[in-house]
Amino acid sequence: PSSDPVTLQNNINYTCSHVDCRVMQKGCPCNSPDNLINHASIAMNLYYQSKGRNLWNCHFGNSGLVTITDPNRND
Repeated sequence: PSSDPVTLQNNINYTCSHVDCRVMQKGCPCNSPDNLINHASIAMNLYYQSKGRNLWNCHFGNSGLVTITDPNRND
């Protein structure tokens, strides 16, 4: 959540070159909210899940964060 926009966009570019990120396209359920942090989170999670859920699959130059709960929930 504290990563700068350039890092987030680089993470999206990298992950989406390795996994199918079509779920983030306009009109798809994972497009909302339509902002950079949401799209980076989804792309990084897709990559992490597809590569075996190893901690090293979510490093992203110290911009990744593995959570066991949804970090966007406020309860």
